[in-house]
Amino acid sequence: MSLAPITIVDCPPPGPSPYYLSNRAPLKDVPLTKLPVTAFKPGGWLKKSLELQRDGLTGHLMEISKWLTKEDNAWLSPTGKGKYGWEELPYWLRGYSRVGYVLNDSKMLAETKVWVEGTIKSARPDGDFGPIVDHRGGFRDLWAQMLMLQVLQGWYEFTGDKRVIDLMTNYFKFQLTVPDDKFLKDYWENSRGGDNLASVYWLYNITGDKFLLELGTKIDKNTANWRRLGSLPNYHNVNIAECFREPGTYYLQSHNPADLEATYRNFDFIREKFGQVPGGMFGSDENCRPGHDDPHQATETCGFVEQILSNAVLMSITGDPKWAANSEDVAFNSLPAALMPDYRSLRYLTAPNMVVSDAKNHAPGIANAGPFLVMNPFGSRCCQHNHTSSWTSYLEGSWMATSDKGLAAVLLHEGEVTAKVGSGQEVVIKTKTKYPFEEDVVMTVETKSALRFPLYILIPSWAKGATAAVADLNVEAAPGKYLCLDREWKSGDSVKLHLPMKPEVHVWDQMRDSVSVNYGPLTLSLKIKEKYNVLDGTQASQGDSGWIDGVDKSNWPTYEILPDSKWNYGLVAAPTFEVVRTAWPADDYPFSLETCPLEVVTTGKQIPDWGIDQDWLLAILPKSPVKVTTPDEPITLVPMGAARLRISAFPVVK
Repeated sequence: MSLAPITIVDCPPPGPSPYYLSNRAPLKDVPLTKLPVTAFKPGGWLKKSLELQRDGLTGHLMEISKWLTKEDNAWLSPTGKGKYGWEELPYWLRGYSRVGYVLNDSKMLAETKVWVEGTIKSARPDGDFGPIVDHRGGFRDLWAQMLMLQVLQGWYEFTGDKRVIDLMTNYFKFQLTVPDDKFLKDYWENSRGGDNLASVYWLYNITGDKFLLELGTKIDKNTANWRRLGSLPNYHNVNIAECFREPGTYYLQSHNPADLEATYRNFDFIREKFGQVPGGMFGSDENCRPGHDDPHQATETCGFVEQILSNAVLMSITGDPKWAANSEDVAFNSLPAALMPDYRSLRYLTAPNMVVSDAKNHAPGIANAGPFLVMNPFGSRCCQHNHTSSWTSYLEGSWMATSDKGLAAVLLHEGEVTAKVGSGQEVVIKTKTKYPFEEDVVMTVETKSALRFPLYILIPSWAKGATAAVADLNVEAAPGKYLCLDREWKSGDSVKLHLPMKPEVHVWDQMRDSVSVNYGPLTLSLKIKEKYNVLDGTQASQGDSGWIDGVDKSNWPTYEILPDSKWNYGLVAAPTFEVVRTAWPADDYPFSLETCPLEVVTTGKQIPDWGIDQDWLLAILPKSPVKVTTPDEPITLVPMGAARLRISAFPVVK
């Protein structure tokens, strides 16, 4: 085997991938190019998560949700009219379909085809398609179509169905005919025009039709202004997680660094104001409000889903490890706890610190009135449908192609990726790991014949002392940088990464000097014993929820989760930690208290005055250090993604 230098780089070089859909001029070259969904074969806990989705709410939501009823559904209507038909169907389908593609599930593929065929047949002579929704008189809402365009793009990746290209071309010509004073003027579409813009660029990269660039400028002009200094157009948490990237998307066409800078500024601004908490997100309870920034403020499940997708988009545009780090933070520490371990129910809101998950109305402590904290398969109309995209967006953001005919491992997980590299030969890279719960990652190359290509591996920013073994070489890797292995590979060659993990304390000096404990990419939470009460979800749902008459509610239980052990602990100053490992779960799913293979024992003290507030939420964090007379006690910490009740931002006690 001929060896080449092993280098450490900030980012792969920008440019078109020779083998995958890349930006056409004048769109800006990017360092990382998305692979088709067919490239991925997940393993380990990620495969199990997708299987749980298939067997749970994602795969069976059409048995529950009235919004997915086929009869009188506007998505299947050539007139755009029907009793049902807005965002719910494409929200659900964009995740449902991709889970079906990845698992190659025949039932899911057949169901997807029904909706895609109906959507394609809904196209009208003027180029418009799908439901005609008019929330405000005279202002046609195009938001739901933005979601369905993403569904159609995934279908095209999976099938190569050229009708998708025709439909999108005609639809975008229709959009050009809509006067500016009526274009993207309704609330949701106005905020979320960046999704429309991304689909325009996707089509332009296939067809090269120049009118699409004209439409790109029109969309950017009429979308909410996400370039403001010192504020945002609105403070709805899903809008922020989804739309903060709009200027960065338009940067591909404008080439103006200020556009990309605006996206970075949006991300940092909301976290400075409302995100001084663990878990990668920010407190909003639907809408951020001044004075409501404590870790007991929550984020919608939709927000987790959209943030992971936004990070994948921005990784492609910039190659910046910042976005991969945030994806890990959200995916490992926030997302799993928003769902029951069997993925058959979810809650609308999840907070870094929450000690009740009940069906009470917690307003005005949270920004909406209703049962928003309960685990319910029948409720939270948007998240109920949108949660389906969570893990497929993470998966599709994990490996990308590079302009120098190589591959980049951006997010580490067990599984396989198959892609063209080098001279165009297909290569399979198989990854074996229990990451993020363990420290070692082994990547093995399978190829028909020896070939040379660069393999980039993004080393997580927390991984001090990371090393890589390649053939007879052992090299030190740099946290937050790419390890570039540009060499001739033959089948069976491997890369062995070691990413040392140890408990470390993070101080939130802008959040009353509270602390969190991190273990590699995992943030730890107090282990709280959970007591479950089973409810009738149809009696504990938000007002806009809807379900099919006669649904068997016994198959879809709703749960309140209440604490059954003490929880009001602070951490002692300068704590010591004992890491305790147990067997890997037999079912490959580590994100529950019963199956989590990692615990950390440390020392805490109870804070008797820290209790429940007037809105039945955990009271705000006391300012550290907190003086108490209670004794030292051993307390157990677990990954917060496995804890559906959690304290993950602790006061310091003395």
